[in-house]
Amino acid sequence: MPDQAICRYGRLLYANPLARAADTTGFVMEGDGAISFPQGRLRLESTRSPQEGQAANLVYWCPERFPDHIAIRWRFWPVRQPGLAILFFAAQGRSGEGVFDPDLAPRAGIYDQYHHGDIDAYHISYFRKSYPEERRLQLCNLRKSYGFHLAAQGADPLPAIPDCDPPYQLEIIKSGEHVRFSIEGVELFRFRDTGRLGEIQTGPPLGAGWLGLRQMAPLIAEYSDLEVVEAWIDE
Repeated sequence: MPDQAICRYGRLLYANPLARAADTTGFVMEGDGAISFPQGRLRLESTRSPQEGQAANLVYWCPERFPDHIAIRWRFWPVRQPGLAILFFAAQGRSGEGVFDPDLAPRAGIYDQYHHGDIDAYHISYFRKSYPEERRLQLCNLRKSYGFHLAAQGADPLPAIPDCDPPYQLEIIKSGEHVRFSIEGVELFRFRDTGRLGEIQTGPPLGAGWLGLRQMAPLIAEYSDLEVVEAWIDE
């Protein structure tokens, strides 16, 4: 039976235009990445060659801790591909620490440090154009970590850069057991986290935590108008 749960929105918790360097005060870069604002919006790119593999990738964390029951919104401009873009959310240490806790193992943009490291998180890969097999049949993936658990998939409507007409408005709703993802108002998937995926125990739903932008080199992309709004999915 289709999920008929509806979403209610509340007050604005956080708003950041990401338009200039001062807007990213306190943000934390993991990996060798460069930030700039050539068009009045945050541009992220790796400073390393993609031939270095995972060592060339990066994560850029927002310093704020957000509660559960939120909608995360941002605008996205892909500038150069190939590459991949991800948003981490509801991220925290595996024992409840903050993602910047000095007792956690250091991270430097290498993917397994995030899905088999010291943090739990959900993450959505929404611009997957690194490899030929990703470009042949384009999908968005939701994964839950610790672990590399594929929780949901949906078709990726974002075209290759020659056909892009950005900005694209993206929204993730995270409310208790529920995760929903949409681009330009088109819902791509919804997921209910029961703590199991088939026969695999994945633990209870994640709650409050941090969010971070991840890129896989050589992608260059721009971001603006990051907002977090209260949101509840009512069953």
